[in-house]
This record gives sequence, C-alpha cells and structure tokens, in this order.
Amino acid sequence: MQTNVTHIAIERAETSKINEVDFDNLAFGSVFTDHMLVGNYRNGAWETPKIVPYQPIVLEPSAKIFHYGQSIFEGMKAYKDKKGQVFLFRPLDNHKRFNISAARMCIPQIPEAHFMDGLTALLRLDHAFIPQKEGSSLYIRPFMFASGKGFHASPADAYKFMVACAPSGAYFSGKVRVLIEEKYSRSANGGVGFAKAGGNYAGQFYPTELAVKKGYNQVIWTDDTHHEFIEEAGAMNIFVRIGDTLVTAPTSDRILDGITRKSILQMAEDLGMPTEVRKISVSEVVKAAQDGSLKEMFGAGTAAVVSPIAGFGHRDRDYDLPELQDPYATRIKKAITDIQYNLADDPYGWRYQVM
Repeated sequence: MQTNVTHIAIERAETSKINEVDFDNLAFGSVFTDHMLVGNYRNGAWETPKIVPYQPIVLEPSAKIFHYGQSIFEGMKAYKDKKGQVFLFRPLDNHKRFNISAARMCIPQIPEAHFMDGLTALLRLDHAFIPQKEGSSLYIRPFMFASGKGFHASPADAYKFMVACAPSGAYFSGKVRVLIEEKYSRSANGGVGFAKAGGNYAGQFYPTELAVKKGYNQVIWTDDTHHEFIEEAGAMNIFVRIGDTLVTAPTSDRILDGITRKSILQMAEDLGMPTEVRKISVSEVVKAAQDGSLKEMFGAGTAAVVSPIAGFGHRDRDYDLPELQDPYATRIKKAITDIQYNLADDPYGWRYQVM
C-alpha cells in the first residue's frame, strides 16, 4: 500500500552524516538522519510540507509552546527487510491518533496527505539510515506545536508540524523492576491522558525519578482517585497475565489507546491466548503474586514493542515474577516483529510498504 506523493519541495543536505553512524552500536534516539519534514499552519490553513536538512528550530521567545504547552507527538518506526524494502507499521492509526491528540489540545488537525505523503517522501530520501540489523529500526517522531507568538492565554494562531528520524537499536535491554505508584497520578478523568501531549510525559519524570532512587526502573501508574487500579507502566500500556489469561486495562480519558496494545490483543487472540479488557485492581495483582498465579507483566509500546517486567514493589514489599520457559511476552513480540520486518505473512494489513 502506497500513497501518491504530492509535490513536496526538497532542500538536500550539502553533506551526509551517514558515514558517521555506527549501525552496530545504536543508542535509542541519539543520532539523526540528514533531513526532516516541516509544515506550517498559517492564516487558517496548512501549507504543503517541505523537506529540509536536519537543523535547529528558530522560534521567538513569545512562541506559545513555551508558555501554554500546546504540543503533541507520535512514535513510529520504519523497518528494512533483507531485500532492502522499507515498511511502516499501522501508520494510518498513528495519523488518526495524532489528530485525536491535536483536537484535544486545540491544535488544527493535519491532513492525511500532508502526514503520509510527507513522511513517505522523507523516508525515501533518507532510506540509507534505516538499519537492517535485527532489532534495529528507524525511529520516527512526528510532532506539532504552537509557534504563534503572544503572552495571552489562548490557542496560538500558528503551528509547526515536523517529522524527525533517528536510526536506533533496541529501546530496552533486559527486564525491568517497577514500583506501583500510590501518591502521584499520570492523568485524571476529563484530562488529556489519552492524548500524546508533551506535558503528560513531563509530569511523569519526577515520580519516576523518586522510584529510581528506590532501586526501580519505572513506575506503574494507578487511578487518580483512590490508586486502586493499575493503568499504565511508565509511558507504556500494561499487560498482566494471571493464570493463562492476559489482562489489560480499558482505554479511557486517562489511558492512551496504544497501537501496540491493540496489536497485542489481536495477536494474543490468534495465538490462542485468552484475553480480557477490564479494570485490574492492585489488590488482585498483589494476591496473584502471593499465590503464584501471577505469571507475567509487561509494558507495550512502539519503542520496545514488549518490555517484560521482572518484579514490582508495593508498600515496601517486593514481588518477583517467575522465569517461564515460553512466556506470552516473547511469543507475542516475535509474532509482531516478524510482521514488521517482513519475515511473516501479514493477514491484518498492518504492514505499509514505503519502497
């Protein structure tokens, strides 16, 4: 499936950074491609995006992004198979969610052609930066923010849409230990927790830092009212396996409608794994850990796909999860990544060929 790329002006970089990239030792999101996509919303309309060399953004101090936080983003990946073909994974879902986030943050929605045609043109231009090493990919960051100026507390009159890319290795290595949070909240009913708004993530950093000082890697977020139900793991959706059943929380105002989450639910069903989408109480998880029925916990998101959790802390007590011979997490991750890297058939239409 491909788009018909409209005319997008391209300003090529004078020199390429490709020879500076060590594809065998890629940290996540630390080196960047030669080019980026830029589009502007001015005078009530989106201008056709253009591709320019990767460079700093110039903004006035009065740009509203600095004062009122109108900012959203997405996380995507491009994959290259053994033949050099390039694929995206469910990109139209990313575009849809991007616009859902935009609407909630009072940002003009971006047309599908601007998003998809611009991204396709950018990937075709910088395709040499897409790694072929197993587990590596090109991380793609579409984002939009208020570039209009003014100190008055109101939506901006100008916005900038951009896409920057970074060849990256695996996001996580090994399993993580998490702390169930009972004081701080990631989001609240009626808020913006379902949107990929920058402020959601800024607000997570301090509680996570406190957890790290206690020896954990990340936080499990609970509901904002009574901290009774688990909702997300850090910046990821969370899955819990009790017995043979894989459980995840329903989406809401507080929980991101993760694309990887939806893919896992479909994949688990087709692999014969029982699934439930329902509220998961902290007490249920603790009891399952105590009686041995808690088999797995893992985070789910674009960057890591699946991130297994080795144990969790709750009220000054730690609980270890068992080491399984054939965990759901491993089977699901392989099934999804095989589709992403064009190693298996794609009966769902998730794989989107760029070139």
